[in-house]
Amino acid sequence: MLAAGCAHVPAPGGAIDTKFVAMTFNIRLDIASDGQNAWPERRELVRDLIRHEAPAVLGMQEVLLHQKRYLEEALPEYTFIGVGRDDGAAAGEFSPLAWRSDLFDVMDSGTFWLSPTPKVPGKGWDAAYPRIATWAILERRDGGGKLRVLNTHFDHVGLSARANSARLIAEWVRTGTGAGLATIVLGDFNADPSSEAYTILTGGTLTDSRNASETLPYGPAGTFTGFEITRGASMPIDHIFVTPNIRVGRHAVVTQHWGGRLPSDHYPVAVQFFLPRT
Repeated sequence: MLAAGCAHVPAPGGAIDTKFVAMTFNIRLDIASDGQNAWPERRELVRDLIRHEAPAVLGMQEVLLHQKRYLEEALPEYTFIGVGRDDGAAAGEFSPLAWRSDLFDVMDSGTFWLSPTPKVPGKGWDAAYPRIATWAILERRDGGGKLRVLNTHFDHVGLSARANSARLIAEWVRTGTGAGLATIVLGDFNADPSSEAYTILTGGTLTDSRNASETLPYGPAGTFTGFEITRGASMPIDHIFVTPNIRVGRHAVVTQHWGGRLPSDHYPVAVQFFLPRT
């Protein structure tokens, strides 16, 4: 649906921009109580959707270690990074980043916790669980410059946790490693556009790629389905935000299903974006 990989296209003013695709995808953790929607019954659907969309950069949420290992093996064209949120190693959910190894090399990367003590594993404010952000600075293999990407998953319970997590992310965008580079922030924010967290994120240097898209957004507004294909959520909670030095060509909520079977309880969001050569 969105052109994969990269391509060189004219930009306003005659410069040459390069087109990429970014995607955020909450793949739903492996939990037996999901029954027919449990991970073993749908992992090939997740794999095939990612293969088809072929994003240059991919952020996922609710990824347990064995799910990450499966996707690493199933998608050898990607490099994966990330740690478990419970211990900073292998325990608990990951919010991993992946990128096409033929397009990018990693220059730097890291993880911090969404809490008052971001270097230490643990919960923050009124959150139900520990929450993390995984980031990387990627260098284009075509010599076109660098890209900074962050992937996260905000708490589903704590209002204060979501607002304060948004402040941490916004501060990282302004002053963190690689500040000033073209930056993409993607994830499951458990926050719709009417929320305080969303307002904080878009109140500075970040813009919602849906609003920045040069073409009309494709697909439904809502991104959470609970595995119900007919569910029509009115508001998105999964977002991709960008800094002003990134052009957004297309924005899509990907509703792919197999005879009503969904690969996850969230629709992925895919964005076609353009980077100037630097």
